[in-house]
Amino acid sequence: MSQEKILIIAVKRNQQTEDRFQSSLDELISLGKTAGGTVEKVVTQKRNRIHPATYIGEGKIVEIKEMIDEDEIDLVISNDELSASQMRNLTDQIGVRIIDRSQLILDIFAMRARTKEGKLQVELAQLEYMLPRLHGQGVAMSRLGGGIGTRGPGETKLESDRRHISRRIFDVKRRLKLVVKQRDQYRKRRKNNDVFQIAIVGYTNAGKSTLFNRLTESESLEEDLLFATLDPLTRKLSLPSGFDVLITDTVGFLQELPTSLIASFRSTLEEVTASDFLLHVVDGSHPDQAQQQDTVNNLLDELQAQNLPMLTLYNKKDLIQEDFIPMNHPYIRMSAYDETDIQAVLQKVEEILINEWESYHIVLEPDNGKLINKLTTETIIKDKAFDEKANNYVINGFIKKEHSLNSLLKEQ
Repeated sequence: MSQEKILIIAVKRNQQTEDRFQSSLDELISLGKTAGGTVEKVVTQKRNRIHPATYIGEGKIVEIKEMIDEDEIDLVISNDELSASQMRNLTDQIGVRIIDRSQLILDIFAMRARTKEGKLQVELAQLEYMLPRLHGQGVAMSRLGGGIGTRGPGETKLESDRRHISRRIFDVKRRLKLVVKQRDQYRKRRKNNDVFQIAIVGYTNAGKSTLFNRLTESESLEEDLLFATLDPLTRKLSLPSGFDVLITDTVGFLQELPTSLIASFRSTLEEVTASDFLLHVVDGSHPDQAQQQDTVNNLLDELQAQNLPMLTLYNKKDLIQEDFIPMNHPYIRMSAYDETDIQAVLQKVEEILINEWESYHIVLEPDNGKLINKLTTETIIKDKAFDEKANNYVINGFIKKEHSLNSLLKEQ
């Protein structure tokens, strides 16, 4: 299938800084590539405010029409979310399909979703996005199933049946509730079993999946594309002391994520809130990394996960500039491809936990093998020695305050 030719339109408002505007454009170009298109042209306009009827001014529309004919453009993508009337007016005037940033992100999510829950969440977000915009979709919807922005729940002739979408939304929400309930049960079981959970978070394309794969030696999708991972993957991992944890790779965060998506992806991101520890992966070489870290930190605030212990990993250290100043502490500079760095990350996680946890000292008989094993995998043992005279094990370590073994250790 040949790649669709894309033209991007973007309005820079006075209150936007040049850097912020440029980074949102770069991101949109990258999103277009991820969706399988090639960006041929970018048209920008400076305005005090967005044109209420057509997003951009009349003069620019004439310019855009000429470019569409010259470069045989298939699709126009707007950098901002468009209202139904803006979409309709623009489509009428320029004569090719037009979608906005939100639709593009939803489209990529539709492409990437693998699990039942992921697919349902994308479908819900797309349907809720489409419902108020049906009028503007006339031309586009008659070309269903073809090209960027039309993937996902587009098989039905949506513009002819609002009721159909409303019914479908109701049905998808009902099915999602069941899936979310199931996930909650798994979570509770893990909590009840004192399983320690680490979540990898970060801006999209910061290197989370690469790190996850190196840590767990698994085959999560690793691509230089935005949103390569959509469904949370969880694997088991042993830290240097023998302490066992579950580690989860989560969906990449993004500035200006469509509101419909934030709502429907809550349950995917709830893996983050159910965690005990966060690894925040940052592309340390990215020119806009300060903004990216803010985006992630703000989303963590929204999810009420800002108080979880966190280690920031400034990834791609070979590309990091000399004058680099880390925003978050504690932190490590690293490369996900360097085995020494991977081990350093695991060591650092243990160090942070040791500072937060309670210390314990216990003496056990040799026939207490089951408890010794439990202490090895569920706590951080600093030293374990066998006293031959007394014929027992002397163990010193650190344990999470809420762990069920605590009461037993206090009795000793």
